[in-house]
Amino acid sequence: MFHGSVINLDLARALGDAGMPWVPSSGDRFVIPGRDMDDEVFHVAEMTVEVASHHGEGVVKFNGTTEWALDSISASDVLWLPREDQLRDALGASLVALEHEQAEWIVTYDGGDALFRVRDSDVESAYARALLAVLTVPAR
Repeated sequence: MFHGSVINLDLARALGDAGMPWVPSSGDRFVIPGRDMDDEVFHVAEMTVEVASHHGEGVVKFNGTTEWALDSISASDVLWLPREDQLRDALGASLVALEHEQAEWIVTYDGGDALFRVRDSDVESAYARALLAVLTVPAR
């Protein structure tokens, strides 16, 4: 589906469902799922795509897109694709190590009572899998 360093939609959706909050800012990436545009990655940028509030609801506005019939869309209808730095920051003190072994990235994280490792061929996806595990650990 995506090429380059972007987590897949299922993983991004799982992070959102697990409670990873998104406060949109310049440089953030997102998709508009379910509208035949799942493969189109958009970037929040002050000049072309901005996030605003309209009647108390978050809205993603597309500025200067005359070739598009879409002027704005509810922020709840877009899916955030967090970057490597955002995922790493969200892991915070749970992050123990990042290693690269052959074709895989390995993230070691503190799961509360033990250290755990996740592997992925993509560094962002490895961070995302570790964060998802941290976010979904049942409270003790």
